[in-house]
Amino acid sequence: MTILSCIGHTPLLPLPRLGGILVKCEHLNPGGSIKDRIALAMVEAAEAEGRLRPGSTIIEATAGNTGVGLALVAADRGYTLVCVMPEKMSVDKRSALKMLGAQVIITPNAPLSDPQNFQNVARRLAAEHGWWWPDQFRNPANPRVHEEKTAMELLEQTGGQLGAFVAGAGTGGTLTGVARALRRHNPKIRIVLADPVGSALASWHSHGVAGVEAAYLVEGIGSGLPPENLDLSLIDDTISISDAESFAMTRRLIQEEGLLVGGSSGTNVAAALRYSQRADLCGPVATVLPDRMDRYQSQPWMQAWVR
Repeated sequence: MTILSCIGHTPLLPLPRLGGILVKCEHLNPGGSIKDRIALAMVEAAEAEGRLRPGSTIIEATAGNTGVGLALVAADRGYTLVCVMPEKMSVDKRSALKMLGAQVIITPNAPLSDPQNFQNVARRLAAEHGWWWPDQFRNPANPRVHEEKTAMELLEQTGGQLGAFVAGAGTGGTLTGVARALRRHNPKIRIVLADPVGSALASWHSHGVAGVEAAYLVEGIGSGLPPENLDLSLIDDTISISDAESFAMTRRLIQEEGLLVGGSSGTNVAAALRYSQRADLCGPVATVLPDRMDRYQSQPWMQAWVR
């Protein structure tokens, strides 16, 4: 048994002070985020396919959390890790990755059409050096692990009684994988995208085209283009949440509920609470708390709480 055996089986809790929704505490995974699940799943799939061998180097484009998960797996399996991150991501994440032994490369906050976009840089370096690139935005092991494990845990923890599942989309793996399994269990369960104001994903779902993109501060979710792992056809509704609402809810989760989580948890919970007011749901609303507070303690929005 190693630390990797502690990934998953996270608790599902009510929020007694904030309202009648359920939150799955993915921040309690050993690497501090839901991305531990996909890091292990992608590596195990590559090993089974013979694409990873002892001493291999892994390179990934990451907002930070998948990198931390991959660092845990790399340490356990004896791989070298290189992480490519956009400069928007917190110094805390950069430091955590370096402490875990990863090489960190920072790129400009560039769109997917730009060669300097972090995904494009990771792809290029992988090709140049012969490194293995998991490509979490397209890797089918990403949604599959949520379909086979995260969703099954949710159904077991709720006795199969769910009205809606709400989550943001970074790679799209969580929303797509969980939605597939929940839809098979009960087609009446609503699937809801929580999207930051400034992201174009809600517009892609609602109108089939990108809306007006703008900068936003919440990390790890939202995009200008739908990632390949996000199946928009599975989404019933979208809710857009501003940075201010996300961070205010994050503060409440930390200070009122004792849940030490990051900004995207605030986005998810704000959207889930709003959606739970609907009268046509067949059960409770559940969401995920994707990562831990310690990833953001240097960020101005969190620093403002202690001034």
